[in-house]
Amino acid sequence: MTGAGEETGGRRRGRPTAGDSESADRRTRILRSARAEFAERGYDKASVRAIARGADVDPALVHHYFGTKERVFEAALETALAPVRGGLGRLPEVPPEELGPQVTRFVLGVWENPSTRDPLLAIVRSAVSNETAAAIFRGVVTRMLLPRLTGALDGPDRELRAELAVAQLIGTAMLRYVIRVEPLASADPEALFDRLAPVVQHHLTAADRK
Repeated sequence: MTGAGEETGGRRRGRPTAGDSESADRRTRILRSARAEFAERGYDKASVRAIARGADVDPALVHHYFGTKERVFEAALETALAPVRGGLGRLPEVPPEELGPQVTRFVLGVWENPSTRDPLLAIVRSAVSNETAAAIFRGVVTRMLLPRLTGALDGPDRELRAELAVAQLIGTAMLRYVIRVEPLASADPEALFDRLAPVVQHHLTAADRK
């Protein structure tokens, strides 16, 4: 009988040893498998065992690296949103009058690029169908994205203005890429940019109105 960490059929099972050079690769495979599993089966039916099978690792490794299924989902979401987080982190360098176009161009670019869109789609589809997944999605957006956008703003109601701008862009992304409502789903990206950028700019920089 073999235990965690013993060799079985030439393959190491269970928890990795300290300094394991394959650790980063295993984590990447697990997160890739998790996104595929959540996209195909939804949050409720996805299982740690199936995620491990897709990553070609022992389920004990999934628990070791991430713990619960909730944490796997959160880590997969954070990885999928990493390009967005990185782009928003550069906003303090952008002049106020260019914030709307810059944010709109960047977010549309993330969604239009298949390499960044597909991981997001896999996670968002789960988030809209399960309350636990939606709560995790909400927490990650609140913790990772909104503070970076709010930090680039001046004046009153910064949090509200940032949330309205994000709502405009996320709403568009949901209808275009997830639900695929026409004619929005097949609209030219530049035409969308021309319509969205002024609205996002208004939310981000419009003076407070009493």
